[in-house]
Amino acid sequence: MALRTLEDLGFYCVDNLPAALIPALADALTAGNGGPQRIAVGIDVRTQGDDLTRMPGVLAQLAAAGTPAELVFLHARDEVLIKRYSETRRRHPLSAQGLSLAGAIARERTLLKPLSAIAERQIDTSELNVHQLRRLIATSYGLRGDGLTLLFESFAFRRGLPPDADFVFDARCLPNPHWDPALRPLSGRDTAVRAYLDAQPLAQQFAQDLEQMLERWLPHFVQEDRSYVTVSIGCTGGRHRSVYLAERLTEHFRERHTQVLTFHRELE
Repeated sequence: MALRTLEDLGFYCVDNLPAALIPALADALTAGNGGPQRIAVGIDVRTQGDDLTRMPGVLAQLAAAGTPAELVFLHARDEVLIKRYSETRRRHPLSAQGLSLAGAIARERTLLKPLSAIAERQIDTSELNVHQLRRLIATSYGLRGDGLTLLFESFAFRRGLPPDADFVFDARCLPNPHWDPALRPLSGRDTAVRAYLDAQPLAQQFAQDLEQMLERWLPHFVQEDRSYVTVSIGCTGGRHRSVYLAERLTEHFRERHTQVLTFHRELE
């Protein structure tokens, strides 16, 4: 989630890159100042051998080359991590070593201790949901530009309203692709669903009205020094109409703002 948010903010992101290759990556991507100026590398317990212990030297090498770098360490309490793994049914990377989940988490803490010790910033995610984490990262590492980061998110009303929404719009009045058997398993990101809703005059008017309303009022948020605005669009299942509208609004406003994010709650 953290890397995905940074990627939306314009970072060039690489996950699980060996630490020794980070300086070469920075050189390659910034050569001649023609490449991306902001790079994010995800490092976790999947990195093998003594690679994690090399990070202090890697950071020193970057500093010597005039490349500023910040190490951000994300962590959570043991009971929270256990709950998250249970809810997502994902295997811990160290489970293959024959460890229990609790044992794997304890081993992970030991392996990551060298990184935690030198991190410029620690983020405890124990009390953060995905929306709050995205907001924290976006407001901390987004470009300043016009000072406003936009998040367009889709959701299902039957699962409740997003907790951090500034605007909430109800798309349940629009024609529903769910009732077309060919479109039902798809989402609003798929070409067939987009084509279906593109052909619906009501959907087009709804989208245009949202665009015009937000164009009218977002400058006032900028004037009030707001750094983050979340626009939430809901429908019944959170897969078709709301996703379609969130994607369309994202495309529209990326032409006007440098920092525009998208999050589809029911598709994550």
